[in-house]
Amino acid sequence: MLINIALVVGTFLFMEGVAWFTHKYIMHGFLWSWHRDHHNHHNDFFEMNDLFAVVFAITSIGLIGTGVAFPEVGFLTWIGAGVTLYGFFYFVFHDIIVHRRVKLKVNTSGRYMQRIMRAHYIHHKIHSKEGAEAFGFLYAPEKYDRPVKEKKAETQASQY
Repeated sequence: MLINIALVVGTFLFMEGVAWFTHKYIMHGFLWSWHRDHHNHHNDFFEMNDLFAVVFAITSIGLIGTGVAFPEVGFLTWIGAGVTLYGFFYFVFHDIIVHRRVKLKVNTSGRYMQRIMRAHYIHHKIHSKEGAEAFGFLYAPEKYDRPVKEKKAETQASQY
């Protein structure tokens, strides 16, 4: 059981690297045609970009199904579960919290949430295939924390 849990958690963590690579080199690369509408304003609920979620869902289903159907590679079920778990967290963060595609009230005042959201908003300042930064989805380096002068101004304003 511990090995299965390690596979799920390890896959979940590994998926951030897969998502970063996919975002930088595939979404902003040869499949920009799928991702472009995500960087430009539109009134549709669905986007071509949602096809990436379909691809990852098919991957998860394939891994889980193969692991269940063939016990000798049963570990694939747990890897598929890790991919699914990452997809769930991605959906909650990216589609619900950041882009508000589903209207739910979520507390985003924590340091982690502020950093990851700021990184994502910086990424979306660029509306073209080239020139973007911050390709991660659930992780962003400290450089995406609010600048110190913004923090000082907020602290001073809250003291009055």
